[in-house]
Amino acid sequence: MQMFKKLAVAVAIAVAFPVTAMAQSTKELKAELDALKAHVKQLEALIVKVSAQADKANVAAGQAVVQADKAGTEAIKATAEVNKVTVNAVDVAEFNRIRIKTEAMEDQSEANGFKGLKFSGYVDPTYIVNRNARTSSFVFLNNNSPVNGSEESFGYDNTYFGSGMLNLEKELEGGTKFKMTLMPSKSTAAGYNFGNLVHEASISVPLTDLSTRLIAGQIPDWAGYEYIPSTQNKLITHNLLFDFSAANFYTGAGLELSRGKWLSKIMVGNLNKARIDDAGNKTPGLFYRVDYAKGEYSGFGFAGVHSGFDDKVQFGRTDLVEVDGYFTRGDWNFQGQLSYGRQGANAYNGYSSDKSTWYGFSSLASYKITPRLEAIARLDYLSNSKNGGGVFGSTFGGVCLDTTGAEANCPDGRNGFGSGMVFDGTDWLVADPTKGTNRSALSLGLNYALMPGVNLKGEYRYDRSSGNVFKTSDEQYKRDNHVIGVSTVVSF
Repeated sequence: MQMFKKLAVAVAIAVAFPVTAMAQSTKELKAELDALKAHVKQLEALIVKVSAQADKANVAAGQAVVQADKAGTEAIKATAEVNKVTVNAVDVAEFNRIRIKTEAMEDQSEANGFKGLKFSGYVDPTYIVNRNARTSSFVFLNNNSPVNGSEESFGYDNTYFGSGMLNLEKELEGGTKFKMTLMPSKSTAAGYNFGNLVHEASISVPLTDLSTRLIAGQIPDWAGYEYIPSTQNKLITHNLLFDFSAANFYTGAGLELSRGKWLSKIMVGNLNKARIDDAGNKTPGLFYRVDYAKGEYSGFGFAGVHSGFDDKVQFGRTDLVEVDGYFTRGDWNFQGQLSYGRQGANAYNGYSSDKSTWYGFSSLASYKITPRLEAIARLDYLSNSKNGGGVFGSTFGGVCLDTTGAEANCPDGRNGFGSGMVFDGTDWLVADPTKGTNRSALSLGLNYALMPGVNLKGEYRYDRSSGNVFKTSDEQYKRDNHVIGVSTVVSF
């Protein structure tokens, strides 16, 4: 604006200058100046008008730009809405396709019997070193009983480890449960029903409600704090009470009652046999267990087995009772068990009228060194001196001579039960056929969780007896034995 004003004044002066120079009088000069001023004012008014029009044009242009931006924004929103509608239409179609496909798969799965079906299992290849037997060998899927002429036999260094298990569980509509567990060579029934792969075959049918059930079939023994599957045990071997003061399995029927923190099971049936066909035997065994879970980290239970009331079954009259418990606090875990047992026709003194009796304890403590690494210690003891000894899981070692020259039962040289032996300079003789030896065992081990589903175990075990009952590979007898084992447990 200032530039236009200066330009107008300059032009006016330039135009007026000749006229002024030629003026002859003051009056004429004044008239010329007045005319010049009027002309300048006209020019200034014109400049102001032009400037206002230019500003108005700029404002209009700016508004037009704003309107254009607004229109562009609206167009973008409209495009987004169109895209959203398109995407939603696609999502609905895809969802419907997936839903139809899923429902078809569920229908097919149910038609094939897979609904409510669960598979699980494990294998645990194991390596065992036994000092007295002078053996160092992998143990995997071998027998633990003399099947088909093999010389294998049950022993604390040859029980359920080194096995493979496949477990199938199915729950039907209404809550009925079915369970079938296969365990080649080392099932609970393999030692009594030779060649039997079935470890468990059981049903659980709800009666009045889901907490009151009928149970039936072949069911593994309930006693103690340890279990048969390697996935449920911290060490490789089992404690003395598990191996030598407990049954293997029951075949029969009974009830399972769940009432708050209490769980009770009771059955009648056969002890360690698929069928009892001894002439005249009509009396089934009685098996029971009651558990109380005080909380997530502590609880206790007790169990019992009473069979052969008429003394006509294979094992004679058998009574086994035990109580066990657990307590967990932080990284520490404690488990314990007390057991008592007696059995007819199994005393090592050779008199069928006498019973073998025993009692003992097992205690286990473990500590989590790290979340993956656990250290374990277990101590066991069995008192078994009455009537020459003999426990539920032991076997006679053949015929020996005692110190008087009379025949007597040799001890179970593999497991360390029976009467102690003495060396007379030439032969090993039974010291006293009427007195058995007492047994103890100490196990130390580590359990490392390598990755989910994979555990590495290592164990050193020292077994000792009050007499010379452990037989060596060179036909000698000792009071003790050493066993070392390593195992890899892979489960799913």
